[in-house]
This record gives sequence, structure tokens and C-alpha cells, in this order.
Amino acid sequence: MPTQTEIELQAAAFRRLQKHLMEDRTDVQNIDMMNLAGFCRNCLSRWYQEAAAEKNIALSKDEARELFYGMTMAEWKANYQTDATGDQKAAFDKSFAENVGKG
Repeated sequence: MPTQTEIELQAAAFRRLQKHLMEDRTDVQNIDMMNLAGFCRNCLSRWYQEAAAEKNIALSKDEARELFYGMTMAEWKANYQTDATGDQKAAFDKSFAENVGKG
């Protein structure tokens, strides 16, 4: 497959994932994504920021999050984020402890 075509397909898949998380599954909390998959929307926005840095494009953490979320973090939290339960926090702590140094 030509490189440009592969890049375009990867970009399309990323945009679909972003749309799915930001429009179709706003009910899924970041902590649940972290507990189950080891990444969340914040990770994706950080990866966006890191990709920009590789191209010498300055992008702050807040700017990257706003680009990924399509809104500010304050707006996201007010509209969609719920408080983590004790079980969610315990699962996160366990997962973090088991995976420190792996990523």
C-alpha cells in the first residue's frame, strides 16, 4: 500500500475513534477506559500533543485536549464526567501499580 494512502487511512481511523468517543460514547468514563484498555481520551490528546512536538509545533496540554475533545476540559467535565467510584479508583490504582514502567 502506498505510504500516503496508509497515512490517510490511519487518519480516517483516528477521526472515527475520536468521533465515537466524543459523540457516540460520552457515557464511557476515562477512568473506565484506563482500567480496561490502559489509555483514555486524555492519553489520545497527549499523543496528539507529542505528534505535534515531533513536527516542532508547540501545543500546550490544554490546547491538545481542546483539539481532541472539541471543547475545553471544563466543558467536558461539566457535561459528561462523573465522580469516580471507590471501585473505579481501586481498579485504577491496581492497574497503575501493575503497569508502572511498562509504557
